[in-house]
Amino acid sequence: ENYAQPSLPAGVEADVIKGLYRYAEHRAADPRGTVRLVGSGTILREVIAAAELLAADWGIEAEVWSATSFSELARDAREVERFNRLHPDAPARTSHVQQCLAGEDPVIAATDYVRAWPQLVASYIDAPFIALGTDGFGRSDTRRRLREFFEVDAASIVQAALQALRRPRRG
Repeated sequence: ENYAQPSLPAGVEADVIKGLYRYAEHRAADPRGTVRLVGSGTILREVIAAAELLAADWGIEAEVWSATSFSELARDAREVERFNRLHPDAPARTSHVQQCLAGEDPVIAATDYVRAWPQLVASYIDAPFIALGTDGFGRSDTRRRLREFFEVDAASIVQAALQALRRPRRG
Protein backbone atom coordinates (compact mmCIF):
# COMPACT_ATOMS: atom_id res chain seq x y z
CA GLU A 1 0.00 0.00 0.00
CA ASN A 2 1.48 3.32 -1.05
CA TYR A 3 1.01 6.24 1.30
CA ALA A 4 3.04 9.12 2.63
CA GLN A 5 4.79 8.32 5.89
CA PRO A 6 4.04 10.81 8.67
CA SER A 7 6.98 13.07 9.46
CA LEU A 8 9.19 11.91 12.30
CA PRO A 9 9.02 14.22 15.33
CA ALA A 10 12.35 15.75 16.34
CA GLY A 11 14.43 13.91 18.90
CA VAL A 12 12.78 10.48 18.70
CA GLU A 13 15.38 8.66 16.63
CA ALA A 14 16.62 6.50 19.55
CA ASP A 15 13.04 5.60 20.51
CA VAL A 16 12.32 4.47 16.94
CA ILE A 17 15.10 1.90 17.28
CA LYS A 18 13.83 0.83 20.72
CA GLY A 19 10.43 0.05 19.19
CA LEU A 20 8.10 2.86 20.33
CA TYR A 21 8.00 6.62 20.01
CA ARG A 22 5.50 9.33 20.80
CA TYR A 23 4.15 10.70 17.55
CA ALA A 24 1.65 13.33 18.69
CA GLU A 25 -0.75 14.46 21.36
CA HIS A 26 -4.32 15.57 20.70
CA ARG A 27 -5.83 17.92 23.27
CA ALA A 28 -9.53 18.43 23.86
CA ALA A 29 -11.13 21.78 24.72
CA ASP A 30 -12.92 20.38 27.79
CA PRO A 31 -11.17 17.06 28.49
CA ARG A 32 -13.24 14.18 29.84
CA GLY A 33 -10.50 11.56 29.81
CA THR A 34 -7.20 10.49 28.32
CA VAL A 35 -6.14 7.44 26.33
CA ARG A 36 -2.91 6.28 24.73
CA LEU A 37 -3.31 5.00 21.18
CA VAL A 38 -0.54 2.85 19.74
CA GLY A 39 -0.42 2.15 16.03
CA SER A 40 1.91 0.13 13.89
CA GLY A 41 2.40 -0.05 10.17
CA THR A 42 -0.34 1.34 7.97
CA ILE A 43 -2.76 1.35 10.90
CA LEU A 44 -0.89 4.30 12.43
CA ARG A 45 -2.91 6.47 10.04
CA GLU A 46 -6.15 5.03 11.50
CA VAL A 47 -4.85 5.70 15.01
CA ILE A 48 -4.08 9.32 14.14
CA ALA A 49 -7.60 9.75 12.71
CA ALA A 50 -9.09 8.12 15.83
CA ALA A 51 -7.18 10.51 18.09
CA GLU A 52 -8.54 13.47 16.13
CA LEU A 53 -12.10 12.13 16.42
CA LEU A 54 -11.75 11.46 20.15
CA ALA A 55 -10.55 15.00 20.82
CA ALA A 56 -13.01 16.79 18.53
CA ASP A 57 -16.18 14.72 19.03
CA TRP A 58 -15.81 13.15 22.47
CA GLY A 59 -13.60 15.51 24.48
CA ILE A 60 -11.08 12.71 25.03
CA GLU A 61 -7.40 13.59 24.93
CA ALA A 62 -5.16 11.11 23.17
CA GLU A 63 -1.47 10.47 22.99
CA VAL A 64 -0.50 8.83 19.70
CA TRP A 65 2.40 6.39 19.79
CA SER A 66 4.02 4.65 16.84
CA ALA A 67 5.15 1.08 17.47
CA THR A 68 8.04 0.30 15.17
CA SER A 69 8.66 -3.12 16.76
CA PHE A 70 6.47 -4.95 19.25
CA SER A 71 9.02 -7.78 19.29
CA GLU A 72 11.84 -5.40 20.29
CA LEU A 73 9.65 -3.91 23.03
CA ALA A 74 8.82 -7.38 24.36
CA ARG A 75 12.45 -8.49 24.20
CA ASP A 76 13.59 -5.43 26.17
CA ALA A 77 10.79 -5.86 28.74
CA ARG A 78 11.72 -9.54 29.28
CA GLU A 79 15.40 -8.64 29.72
CA VAL A 80 14.53 -5.93 32.25
CA GLU A 81 12.18 -8.30 34.09
CA ARG A 82 14.92 -10.96 34.24
CA PHE A 83 17.55 -8.46 35.43
CA ASN A 84 15.25 -7.24 38.22
CA ARG A 85 14.50 -10.83 39.26
CA LEU A 86 18.18 -11.85 39.35
CA HIS A 87 19.42 -8.63 40.99
CA PRO A 88 16.95 -7.85 43.77
CA ASP A 89 19.44 -5.60 45.60
CA ALA A 90 20.20 -3.44 42.56
CA PRO A 91 18.01 -0.49 41.65
CA ALA A 92 15.08 -1.77 39.60
CA ARG A 93 15.23 -1.10 35.89
CA THR A 94 12.29 -0.07 33.74
CA SER A 95 11.75 -1.22 30.16
CA HIS A 96 11.22 1.20 27.31
CA VAL A 97 7.56 0.25 26.91
CA GLN A 98 6.98 0.72 30.66
CA GLN A 99 8.63 4.14 30.56
CA CYS A 100 6.62 5.26 27.54
CA LEU A 101 3.23 3.91 28.64
CA ALA A 102 3.51 4.43 32.39
CA GLY A 103 0.36 5.38 34.26
CA GLU A 104 -3.22 4.21 34.34
CA ASP A 105 -4.67 5.79 31.20
CA PRO A 106 -5.96 3.03 28.91
CA VAL A 107 -3.80 1.81 26.05
CA ILE A 108 -5.33 0.73 22.76
CA ALA A 109 -2.83 -0.89 20.40
CA ALA A 110 -3.85 -1.44 16.80
CA THR A 111 -1.97 -3.20 14.03
CA ASP A 112 -2.58 -4.69 10.62
CA TYR A 113 -1.00 -7.90 11.92
CA VAL A 114 -2.66 -10.37 14.30
CA ARG A 115 -3.69 -9.14 17.76
CA ALA A 116 -1.11 -11.44 19.33
CA TRP A 117 1.63 -9.09 18.12
CA PRO A 118 0.73 -6.06 20.32
CA GLN A 119 -0.40 -8.48 23.02
CA LEU A 120 3.31 -9.34 23.49
CA VAL A 121 3.70 -6.19 25.62
CA ALA A 122 0.35 -6.21 27.46
CA SER A 123 1.66 -7.87 30.63
CA TYR A 124 4.29 -5.15 31.03
CA ILE A 125 1.76 -2.32 31.06
CA ASP A 126 -0.13 -1.45 34.26
CA ALA A 127 -3.03 0.26 32.49
CA PRO A 128 -6.08 -1.30 30.85
CA PHE A 129 -4.90 -2.68 27.50
CA ILE A 130 -6.86 -3.51 24.36
CA ALA A 131 -5.17 -5.10 21.36
CA LEU A 132 -6.78 -4.78 17.92
CA GLY A 133 -5.53 -6.69 14.90
CA THR A 134 -6.41 -8.52 11.72
CA ASP A 135 -6.82 -12.13 12.81
CA GLY A 136 -7.49 -13.61 9.40
CA PHE A 137 -7.34 -12.79 5.70
CA GLY A 138 -9.29 -12.45 2.49
CA ARG A 139 -12.48 -11.11 4.05
CA SER A 140 -13.11 -7.97 2.00
CA ASP A 141 -12.65 -6.47 -1.43
CA THR A 142 -11.02 -3.21 -0.30
CA ARG A 143 -8.57 -2.23 2.42
CA ARG A 144 -11.15 0.11 3.96
CA ARG A 145 -13.71 -2.69 4.26
CA LEU A 146 -11.05 -5.10 5.50
CA ARG A 147 -10.11 -2.65 8.29
CA GLU A 148 -13.77 -2.22 9.18
CA PHE A 149 -14.27 -5.99 9.25
CA PHE A 150 -11.32 -6.57 11.59
CA GLU A 151 -12.15 -3.45 13.63
CA VAL A 152 -8.82 -1.68 13.12
CA ASP A 153 -10.31 1.37 11.39
CA ALA A 154 -10.53 4.77 13.09
CA ALA A 155 -14.17 4.31 14.19
CA SER A 156 -13.40 0.94 15.82
CA ILE A 157 -10.35 2.38 17.58
CA VAL A 158 -12.54 5.20 18.93
CA GLN A 159 -15.09 2.63 20.14
CA ALA A 160 -12.37 0.60 21.89
CA ALA A 161 -10.99 3.74 23.54
CA LEU A 162 -14.41 4.81 24.82
CA GLN A 163 -15.08 1.31 26.13
CA ALA A 164 -11.69 1.21 27.88
CA LEU A 165 -12.44 4.51 29.61
CA ARG A 166 -15.69 3.03 31.00
CA ARG A 167 -13.91 0.11 32.66
CA PRO A 168 -13.34 0.48 36.37
CA ARG A 169 -9.73 1.24 37.31
CA ARG A 170 -7.68 -1.47 38.99
CA GLY A 171 -7.36 -0.81 42.66
